[in-house]
Amino acid sequence: MAIKNYTTKISAAQTVGEIQEILAIHGAKKVMLEYGDRGTVLSVVFCLDCFGAIQGFRLEPKTAGVMRVMAKDKLKCDETQAERIAWRNIKDWIAAQIALVETGQATMEELFLPMILADRNDNNKTLYDKFKTQSNLLMEEA
Repeated sequence: MAIKNYTTKISAAQTVGEIQEILAIHGAKKVMLEYGDRGTVLSVVFCLDCFGAIQGFRLEPKTAGVMRVMAKDKLKCDETQAERIAWRNIKDWIAAQIALVETGQATMEELFLPMILADRNDNNKTLYDKFKTQSNLLMEEA
């Protein structure tokens, strides 16, 4: 079965704009885009008020993973298409997460916790990045 949004023709720029709008409507205080050499969006960084302090979060497409899956499924995919697919899936994921916020089942900070910028010395390192590389963040067995 092919991955979600694999046939999308919607540009990455349009999808990133939709992501910005969703985040702004749901409490983002700032939204910043990081661009690569080709003028493509590498990441969306946004700020939320978390427990009385402004905290940054980072979302980024994993285009290499998209390209691997597309190749495995023997579907044509260049870097531009992989970028469109990745951002579209991120937007859909955010929309699904927001549904939990809107129904009182979760908070924005709870849902985006893995993407929180967790290292003051490295603005690109998220809590998830720290978790996967530092064994002392793993929970001890009972």
